[in-house]
Amino acid sequence: MDNAGLIVETLRAAGVSHGFGIPSGNVLPLLEAMRLGRLPYVLTAHEGSAAFAADVMGRMTGAPGLCIATLGPGATNLTTGVGNAFLDRSPLLAITCNLPTAQIGRRIQMAIDHHTLFRPITKASLALREGAVASVLAEALEIALSEPLGPVHLDLPEDVALARATESVPPIPAGRRRPAAPKASMTRASELLGAARRPVAVLGSSAMRLRNPRLLQAVIERHRLPFATTTMAKGMIPEDHPLALGCIERARRQVQREFLRSADLIVGLGYDVVEVEYEAWIGKVPLLSIDVDAVDADPSVTIAHEVVGDLDTSLEWLAELPPARPEWPADTAPRHRERFHRSLRPELAGFVPHHAIDVVREVLPRDGILAFDVGAHTHQIASQWTTHAERTFLITNGWSSMGFGLPAAIAAKLARPDRPVVALVGDGCFQMTCGEVTVARRLGLSLPIVVLDDGWLSLIQVKQVRRRFGLYGTDLGEQVHADPPAHYFGVPAVGARSAAELAHALERALAADHPTVIEARVDPGHYLDTVYDEPARPQNSRAES
Repeated sequence: MDNAGLIVETLRAAGVSHGFGIPSGNVLPLLEAMRLGRLPYVLTAHEGSAAFAADVMGRMTGAPGLCIATLGPGATNLTTGVGNAFLDRSPLLAITCNLPTAQIGRRIQMAIDHHTLFRPITKASLALREGAVASVLAEALEIALSEPLGPVHLDLPEDVALARATESVPPIPAGRRRPAAPKASMTRASELLGAARRPVAVLGSSAMRLRNPRLLQAVIERHRLPFATTTMAKGMIPEDHPLALGCIERARRQVQREFLRSADLIVGLGYDVVEVEYEAWIGKVPLLSIDVDAVDADPSVTIAHEVVGDLDTSLEWLAELPPARPEWPADTAPRHRERFHRSLRPELAGFVPHHAIDVVREVLPRDGILAFDVGAHTHQIASQWTTHAERTFLITNGWSSMGFGLPAAIAAKLARPDRPVVALVGDGCFQMTCGEVTVARRLGLSLPIVVLDDGWLSLIQVKQVRRRFGLYGTDLGEQVHADPPAHYFGVPAVGARSAAELAHALERALAADHPTVIEARVDPGHYLDTVYDEPARPQNSRAES
């Protein structure tokens, strides 16, 4: 067995189910080992999409996702998706297949320093060398699977891949968890929670990595805490729960801020500030943070106390405390949620984004998976969509990159072929990644791809209007009266100009044995009112992302 075969056997033992990428001559030894070792290789249209797909495979399976690229431009293309996994905390291995060892460091075509490239956007950048393949791969797996989870880069010279293996498949590490928080810290948390009369919990993306996600609902119900979520934490508790308030810091954010600022204690449960910083919305309300990391906040935030440690252990402890005594009326959360959702759906003539989103939610079964993209529609979907289970609502919020939605949907369908999956993307995002429809076609995936076609980069257009700038550089072309093409790269395309047409097209697409592109022609006008319902902020404010 050569080292490439050793790598494949080790990855399979670690639970890696697919690799995503684009090959070159330097990649071929690893590609051949994947063929012989029956580790499926998915040829994508772009390396960035390969890394997005690997990120989502890591989220869905718990084993590291795998993406592979050649040196130079393959490596640089890969970095966008790898950075996504870094900020969104997804376990991932990114392998760059490099020149032979003797040529590394020379001024040779396509050659760059891969370790310098990947070091800022990974937990580690490691070199695979003869005699140090299995051991380094085991180290990479442990790093990727240790809290907080994330990507590790591995550089594989071609001669190392081809060399005879001198090691065996190593024991597969499980990853390290954070130590439990000190008992005194937990005691102080219980005192603060017990003294609060209007506490509100806010769930964040660290909670997505709980070993026992049911602990969240146990804590919420034990202490009768109204709860909101960040975008990525949606579904950790079903959003039709009687204590659910909805998503924060997306469309109609002021409605949520008003309620949160009426609390006397915010309890951050697994709240990772990379999604949105506390100072954007918390006001003067004291914060009790319970997370795997210390809070990174502006001095204006009143941090009453922090519990830093293994999140499962902290939540287990909270779930066993005597119940808190909040004084919220019993119908507080349902009344607020109704008001919030009503504000998201202005009564408008024509076919608008919130109509299309509601259609997709109604047609997709409760356990169906939605993967969507970044733009104005992200704000509307995050606030409007009701999520019923964890890992059924896929988006990037830490990295927040366009181009995520379609490769994410492909990976989700590969990981959960038993579940219906829908990709819901904007027309700007579809232009970036439309080549990936060929991947879904090649794999024979039943995958509806709903494109919200409004002819603009709508999120940036909204920002231009708010800053009183001219509309320039954001027009994707007037297509309101145009019909979609018959197909994209062999994938059938249909148009929808009403809710009824979209529902019919989506039902047919979910029943098909192939992908389908559905172009929903929507009027984006209401984004101006729902996406930002606040005074304009400086251009570089994170709150505008």
